[in-house]
Amino acid sequence: MEEEFYFDFSDDAQRSVERYEEMIRNQDQYFFDAQAFENIIDYYIEKSDPVKALQVIEYAVNQHPYAVVFLVKQAQLFFITDQAERAFLSLQKAEMLEASEAEIYILRGNIFNSLERYSEALDNFQKALEFAETTDEILLQIAYVYQNMLDYENAIVYIKQSLEQNMENKDGLYELAFCYDILDKQEESIKFYQEYIDNDPYSYAAWYNLANSYHKLDLFEKAIDAYDYAILIKDNFASAYYNKGNALVQLDRYMEAIEVYKQTFEYEPPNADTYCAIGECYEKLERMDEARSYYKKSVKMDAKMADAWFGIGVTLNFEERYFESLHFYRKALELDGENPDFWFAMADAHYKLGQIEQSVEAYYKVLEYNPVDVEAWLDFSTVLYEQGKLLEASETIADAIKNNPDAAELYYRMVAYLFALGNKSEALLYLETALVTDPEKHYILFEYLPQLQDNSAIVDVINRYIK
Repeated sequence: MEEEFYFDFSDDAQRSVERYEEMIRNQDQYFFDAQAFENIIDYYIEKSDPVKALQVIEYAVNQHPYAVVFLVKQAQLFFITDQAERAFLSLQKAEMLEASEAEIYILRGNIFNSLERYSEALDNFQKALEFAETTDEILLQIAYVYQNMLDYENAIVYIKQSLEQNMENKDGLYELAFCYDILDKQEESIKFYQEYIDNDPYSYAAWYNLANSYHKLDLFEKAIDAYDYAILIKDNFASAYYNKGNALVQLDRYMEAIEVYKQTFEYEPPNADTYCAIGECYEKLERMDEARSYYKKSVKMDAKMADAWFGIGVTLNFEERYFESLHFYRKALELDGENPDFWFAMADAHYKLGQIEQSVEAYYKVLEYNPVDVEAWLDFSTVLYEQGKLLEASETIADAIKNNPDAAELYYRMVAYLFALGNKSEALLYLETALVTDPEKHYILFEYLPQLQDNSAIVDVINRYIK
């Protein structure tokens, strides 16, 4: 959303600009007092015309050589027009005139920060703290430098100091959440926001960040309560509705989530993410027509929305329209080619269409991108086993075990394949390992190869582990 600037432009200021432009036309020299020059400079800055603003400053500095304000404005304009060296020179002159002007050090700190000269930036901000009347914004600037240095611990220290001075500073609250997130310190984050809310119970930003921290710890009920408080205080808080919807989804409360997602449309224009989220809820409710219609709205709004293209494929797959689903899975993969879920769906659809070669290729991709997906390893080995490729099926499970040594299902499957290959003694060794890992799951073996229930060697081993 574009910000609109409303410049409080008085008649005097308007007259100053007209007089200045007349002077330029007449190639003359008029005198303006310092306030008039400030008005004229601000006028051109508001009009996004830094070149003209700099020209005005030239006149202002000539007529008021001891007014620091013009040198600082000049430095600002040099900075935003990528003339850092000239900006430093202007600030040097300003410092010689009035060394106790905080703005000089704040601006110099910002320029050093943008040039990644962090220690010089910090020195200048520290100096600004000595001279400034209010310091909450400077403390926040220091925190940003530490963030750029990836020193989030120190950033937190300065953000907290800033908030102690100005509890209304929403930027500080969001930056703090960001730092806690990077450091994965959600418990500390929760403690801070709870204390903050004790002092300022009507801070919607604090409730919102508290909710996000609960969400990240999978405390979804608590997150929903905190989102509700944020919404109560600020009823047009679209992000709070959206995140509350996400929390409801985690609790499988899909109908409620849909309602909450739709509420965001009252406060901001619909967007592709929200349409896609609603689509996923309808998909989970197995209301595939509605799911598909929202996924389509999503891709119409943003053709790069891979999850929505994938979602359309999932709804078609559910209706056994496998051939059609492939088209949408491919669209999703064009946008996100390393997504194992997309490749898994491709593998499954090809398999259902009897396109075994393509299915096998897709399974290789799934496991390349997500080697800890036990389900994918099992399905892939099943495809090979059904094709009579017993050795390949057992080698695939051996690879699976290397990547997932704690998954009992894989050992039980290996027992089945080794029996099928006639390697009985090796099969029994794997059965021992499977039973040590998880004896409760031994039924998997019989589900896969029921005839093994009559095998006395297997039954004897199982009985040793199952009491």
